[in-house]
Amino acid sequence: MKPLKLFGHKMNGVPLGAMKPIIKTLSVRVHDKHASVLNRMAFDVNQVWNAANAYSDEFSWVFVPEVGYMNFGTSAFELMKDLKGIRKERGMIIDSTAVQETIAVHAKARKQFKKNKLHWRCSGGARCALGWVPFKSGAAKWVNGQVRYAGLYFKVWDSYGLSQFDFRSGCFSQDARGRWYFNIVVHVDVDIRQ
Repeated sequence: MKPLKLFGHKMNGVPLGAMKPIIKTLSVRVHDKHASVLNRMAFDVNQVWNAANAYSDEFSWVFVPEVGYMNFGTSAFELMKDLKGIRKERGMIIDSTAVQETIAVHAKARKQFKKNKLHWRCSGGARCALGWVPFKSGAAKWVNGQVRYAGLYFKVWDSYGLSQFDFRSGCFSQDARGRWYFNIVVHVDVDIRQ
């Protein structure tokens, strides 16, 4: 970045008083009446995660004659290609963007921790994973004062005025007390001041 220029009324190459977009994540609480649907979606996401985990673990080590086993890590693209029919075959209610985003996050975590297999996401019991339903940009929309996602409408306590923002990627997430939140990435224009 360029240094602050005092005499030309510019800061980092942008005229003072101009609008500069920044990325911000907003989190709002979802009404409790939607918990059963979101729990079902979280179960579906856990099934996709576990299927990607099993597939990447099974096909990472490949036998090569006269060499032995070699580690060929599976990429997110390969996993998406191989798991593209999982929604229909298992009767899931999540949309395709949730499947793609779950596989992408799984592949990113495997690469980050240099592992072929991660921990399983359990949906029940004492050690169950907290609910998480990710989605890509354009999957969630603000319609008539509600969030529309996967053909379903979710009422939220809108403390930010979500109707004025363009939604990017985001997720539904659950806290330890079982309450659900809608987390969305938005672009916010801010004034650049001296």
